Amino acid sequence: MQLQSLINIRRDLHQIPELGFQETKTQAYLLEYIASLPQQHLEVKTWRTGILVKVAGTNPYETIAYRADMDGLPIQEQTDYSFQSVHSGNMHACGHDFHMTIAIGALTNLATHPAEQNVLFLFQPAEESPGGALSMMESEEMKAWWPDKIFALHIAPELPIGTISSREGLLFANTSELFMDFKGKGGHAAFPHMTKDMVVAASHLIVGAQQIVARNVDPLDSAVLTFGKMTAGHVQNGIAETARLEGTMRTFLPETMERLKQRVEALVEGNEMIHDCSITIDYGSNYYQVYNSGNLVESFRHIVEQQDYVYQEARPAMTGEDFGYMLRDIPGFMFWLGVDSPHGLHHNQLQPKEEALRVGVDVVEATIRNLK
Repeated sequence: MQLQSLINIRRDLHQIPELGFQETKTQAYLLEYIASLPQQHLEVKTWRTGILVKVAGTNPYETIAYRADMDGLPIQEQTDYSFQSVHSGNMHACGHDFHMTIAIGALTNLATHPAEQNVLFLFQPAEESPGGALSMMESEEMKAWWPDKIFALHIAPELPIGTISSREGLLFANTSELFMDFKGKGGHAAFPHMTKDMVVAASHLIVGAQQIVARNVDPLDSAVLTFGKMTAGHVQNGIAETARLEGTMRTFLPETMERLKQRVEALVEGNEMIHDCSITIDYGSNYYQVYNSGNLVESFRHIVEQQDYVYQEARPAMTGEDFGYMLRDIPGFMFWLGVDSPHGLHHNQLQPKEEALRVGVDVVEATIRNLK
């Protein structure tokens, strides 16, 4: 598939970013394109706003799957693109337009020249939130076409074009959102003794939470507990009746995540007693670690090097990815694709270089045909 064709598809998709499980235009666009391909070797199913495409192999004894996520982010685009998002407030700021385009490129080539093995393309909705991987795995559609191996990629703005990066074992962390709602008693600033101040309660909890990682996690392990947003009160001379904290927790080990949650809950109970208030916890979306199968990563490294691209050993990252749920149950791996952007993931000016689309298709197709 020619680079310009890939660029055209990427730009079409970039203009219609949709949030998790709302990807109706994206699904329709992809289905229309897939229907234009030769259908002799293809079977297509839809699941919610996602798509599953099976390509029959020429002499199959297993099925290899490739996953591409579909959703955008609630970010107002600030690029100078002529093909900016037409959905105000939404943007493909994590590269999912690239991920889908690369899947389409590989699918186009395989539709006319199938691999030896059966191939399953998974266009998965809601990776960013609330997490579509686990739900897709539990669907009847995927259970009927359950793969033996699976892999996926993620764009890497900091890597140059032509560089591919992965590693055996842990690549991405276990993650959990963290939301806390405080309820006390509001009142006038002149009469603090008649109130229960939730600015004070939330502030104490934030300070106390900073000790959880420092005093409950093995120094040789890794964990993050961060509150990125706090809202409380309405006026400068009033005592806040409510407050809300929004944050994230990330760990390298699943058991460390459970330990963090236990300590957070104990801290909440203590603050409820001290400040005579009620605090509710919502862990939001939880993502399982991305843990790569060592033998498959080694096979993948050889494939990349035979393609004359640069393979680079990746470092583990505190990034979250719901693809981890798929790797928990199916042998496989994820890799980084260099796209050389001055702005990083989830930035409103992310501008990956489109030449990387050709590299992505080359590597994905070669992996499908040669992974051992």
